[in-house]
Amino acid sequence: MSATSTITSKGQTTIPKSIRDKLNLREGDRLEFLVEEDGRVVLIAATVPVDALKGILPAPKRPVTLEDMESAVRGAAKRRSGSRR
Repeated sequence: MSATSTITSKGQTTIPKSIRDKLNLREGDRLEFLVEEDGRVVLIAATVPVDALKGILPAPKRPVTLEDMESAVRGAAKRRSGSRR
């Protein structure tokens, strides 16, 4: 896929619609520009939709209950405060 764009006097450009669609870019998304050793520039969508994160962590060996979470939070708070009740 190829597309062109013009840079304005302020250094701004419009990303062509075909490229925005391919990268699934929306208003407010962030972009990352990587300059390769050979001088090529790679454009990466730096905004990752939440649903793209699904499945990156393994499922827990057993379900985590609300009580488990509350206990973990209390334990962490105690460790941070230095108290040992």
